[in-house]
Amino acid sequence: MQEMIKIPVGIVFLVLGIPFGNFLAKITKEELKTGQKCFKLIIIASLVGSVISLISGNDILLFTFLFIMIVTSRSLKERKKK
Repeated sequence: MQEMIKIPVGIVFLVLGIPFGNFLAKITKEELKTGQKCFKLIIIASLVGSVISLISGNDILLFTFLFIMIVTSRSLKERKKK
C-alpha cells in the first residue's frame, strides 16, 4: 500500500521540477553563465546516481537524483534559449 503512494507522489514532485528549474534559470542568470561546466557535471553525476539507486532499489534516492537532474537540465535549457 505504501509503495502505491510513494511512486505517484514522487512523479508529481518530478513534474514540479520542470517549472521550478525554469524559475531558477530566470532569477539566477549570472550563475548560469559561469557555471555551465559544473551544471553538466551535476547532470552526469545525478544520472549515474539515479541508475545506481534504480539497481539498488532505493526509491527515495532515485527520485532525489532525478529531481536534481531535471531542475539542472531545465536551467541549462533555459539558458541556451537566450
